[in-house]
Amino acid sequence: MEYNSSVIARSRLAVVSAHLSACVESNDIIPAVLDQSPVSAQVFVAPPVNLKGSLIILDERTGKKYKLPVSDEGTVKATDLKKITTGNNDKGLKLYDPGYLNTAPVRSSICYIDGDEGILRYRGYPIEELAEGSSFLDVAYLLMYGNLPSQSQLADWEFSVAQHSAVPQGILDIIHAMPHDAHPMGVLVSAMSALSVFHPDANPALRGQDLYNSKPVRDKQIVRILGKAPTIAAAAYLRMAGRPPVLPSSNLSYSENFLYMLDSLGDKSYKPNPRLARVLDILFILHAEHEMNCSTAAARHLASSGVDVYTALAGAVGALYGPLHGGANEAVLKMLNEIGTVDNIPEFIEGVKNRKRKMSGFGHRVYKNYDPRAKVIKTLAEEVFSIVGRDPLIEVAIALEQAALSDEYFVKRKLYPNVDFYSGLIYRAMGFPTEFFPVLFAIPRMAGYLSHWRESLDDPDTKIMRPAQVYTGVWMRHYIPAQERMPSPGVVADKLGQVSVSNATKRRLSGSAV
Repeated sequence: MEYNSSVIARSRLAVVSAHLSACVESNDIIPAVLDQSPVSAQVFVAPPVNLKGSLIILDERTGKKYKLPVSDEGTVKATDLKKITTGNNDKGLKLYDPGYLNTAPVRSSICYIDGDEGILRYRGYPIEELAEGSSFLDVAYLLMYGNLPSQSQLADWEFSVAQHSAVPQGILDIIHAMPHDAHPMGVLVSAMSALSVFHPDANPALRGQDLYNSKPVRDKQIVRILGKAPTIAAAAYLRMAGRPPVLPSSNLSYSENFLYMLDSLGDKSYKPNPRLARVLDILFILHAEHEMNCSTAAARHLASSGVDVYTALAGAVGALYGPLHGGANEAVLKMLNEIGTVDNIPEFIEGVKNRKRKMSGFGHRVYKNYDPRAKVIKTLAEEVFSIVGRDPLIEVAIALEQAALSDEYFVKRKLYPNVDFYSGLIYRAMGFPTEFFPVLFAIPRMAGYLSHWRESLDDPDTKIMRPAQVYTGVWMRHYIPAQERMPSPGVVADKLGQVSVSNATKRRLSGSAV
């Protein structure tokens, strides 16, 4: 399809104007609400020193010494440990690291986290500064290409994303065919995977393994996914309500457009509350990227096989679907509801100490300090409540945080509020059902997934991911024909459990065929 140049120019101006007006409106309202982290944004923390050197290992099993090189970043190659062997059938030393607690499978320049100091930076920019002054698409460009865009670059970027926000009708038909009570994350995973089928031009399995060597091909998939993710999410939300999908608008900012699709009921003149749109935009910034987390690792793991980007990101969203990852803020709401009132907090705290109760929203695999995202989200809550009304659970949350941070038990264990502690309250106040919370996490995290996908394509060290294992099974045994086998005495694990049979099946089985 050919486009008239004047129409394209007007569309670009409309997108840029919407973005700029949203920033002006929001900057008049919100900056005073945002607090900068005293560590991440204001106090200078020196970069790590050059850690290059060597590591001498004495193997007491053999008496041999080994000298392993240490990189500038303080890493050793895991393959170098294979040199350490006792001989015979010993294949060399392996690192046993369940959950990858201290394993770095990639080198990345996208995101920096210092959990001890409470620092989170995107491409060197403190998260607090980006949340205060930037927009989500501004940050998405930064994550993708390494620098904040100029005004003209941002205009082109926003226009390109908006131009690819429409979703193929076949995808909408798939969403419509889903059960009305389908979990929206399941819908999002299915739709993301299906996009691969609707865009065969982007599939290396069909177009060759060097397809993504082309920058135009890469960039097209990036704007496609960023543009279509909120449209798919909105269609999943409307499916839950039994409403038809709404086409995206090209005259609104990214977050405004998402709220427009949710709430306009097809009225093209509808415009979302700009303050709520700005709050959502800030939440999108805070959730856009977080280093090598479970779902981002899944995206890079899948992409290492050369699979198309839609399938890789569908797998990442599947990982985010897990309640230990993207659904953690649901657990916080459940906990706060169980506590009920501020008066019940002391009893709850004692229950946590005695390991009879579980505290959700505190502590993090990475952060041993206050999660810098949580500080921003806490202040945003008041902005939302001033528009839609105050959630009574916020008083419980604030009192619980104060009680925990003044208790030696939690301070000693470095348990501080994380990003999930207040985000669930904001989403609930904005009217989102709890099952939709992970989707609100997934939409902005597409920017992080895509930036890692793009980085992995240029990384000369990228190899298909194939972790080793430590085998603990039976060493060897010989095949026995079925009629000669005996059940293993006392072993329950190798027995099929009782599979329940419905009454309808029992009815059918009770009959007989003619």
